Amino acid sequence: MTEKETDIADRGLARKKTWDPDVVRVTGQLELAPNPAEPTLSSLPPRSRKYIPPVDLVQRLELCVREVFGPSSNWQQVTLEDSSRKFHLLAGLAAELGHAVPNSRLREMQNTRDLLTFYSTPVKEVSKFDELIAADLPSNLKIDWGYKEL
Repeated sequence: MTEKETDIADRGLARKKTWDPDVVRVTGQLELAPNPAEPTLSSLPPRSRKYIPPVDLVQRLELCVREVFGPSSNWQQVTLEDSSRKFHLLAGLAAELGHAVPNSRLREMQNTRDLLTFYSTPVKEVSKFDELIAADLPSNLKIDWGYKEL
């Protein structure tokens, strides 16, 4: 025993090393290979701001829901409690419709009715500033869009 180990043992601070037959210790590196059958985030289309709901949205959404959850009497009330199924449904819809649910709205998607509401809402490419420029503002409101250095 070294001098330091002896000092620690004298103070009662040494831990007894025990061997547990139920514990398996493995050294090395764990590598996970992606399953090509499952959708991944890299396979999803990039999220664009502009989105116009397709005419056959209800049919496409119903098809995706039935594909992931199986046949259901009321596909619009299927709950999205199972995280794995929710991910597969959202990934499939993003690939199918070219429009993904943003991270900030994922928690709001509790059932397929919420998804229908989300995907039924068009998204404009125009920013709020562009909307203000194009708006007919009252005469007493003046907005100076140019940057002036003082």
